[in-house]
Amino acid sequence: MHILVVEDHAPLARNLAEGLEQHGHSADFAADGAHGLGLALDNHYDLVLLDLTLPGIDGLEVCRRLRDQSARRIPVLMLTARDALHDKLAGFDSGADDYLVKPFALEELLARCHALARRHTLHQHHTLAIGSLSIDRQAQAAARDGQPLRLHPAGYQILLALAEAHPRTVTRSELTHALWGDDPPDSDALRSHMYLLRQALDKPFARAMLLTVHGVGFRIDAAA
Repeated sequence: MHILVVEDHAPLARNLAEGLEQHGHSADFAADGAHGLGLALDNHYDLVLLDLTLPGIDGLEVCRRLRDQSARRIPVLMLTARDALHDKLAGFDSGADDYLVKPFALEELLARCHALARRHTLHQHHTLAIGSLSIDRQAQAAARDGQPLRLHPAGYQILLALAEAHPRTVTRSELTHALWGDDPPDSDALRSHMYLLRQALDKPFARAMLLTVHGVGFRIDAAA
């Protein structure tokens, strides 16, 4: 998973970074509410770990604004030293999906992260349809106008990321991270994969579905 950690206590943030990376996850970090909210709105995360007590905007307000302003439902696990019932209820009322009281064991944090990720996909259909495009997540296959697309595995991952984010534009950095995590290749391999994806997705058809948003990234055109 790609996780956003909003935590102002530096030692805890370092411990979280090490623990998440050891278990195959990647993380971005923010030490205050405003920075964390900006990252959450501008990037695609699978989960947000959100401290309740933050400089500037506190965690409750960050969660409220995230729910009001984000185009997608991002699972939020709130972290706090406050264990009173009214504090927990305030966290849930602000839009948090789960609540973990400090100090906590890394194993419990990871278990809750995985549970939230599973819960987030419970009601998703295996098939995702956008205009003439259909993607079967279970079969990892795609078709346009009923015609199967011959996609390289990287091309499928790019197409799935674009479709799941639709109608939002996905940045180059988001796609690079989706393909290679925190270890991208030195060359501009994404350009080659985008070319191959266009050959499969757009070349046989009258209108292009894969659009470039100059200076930003790429998006899917449902009207094509």
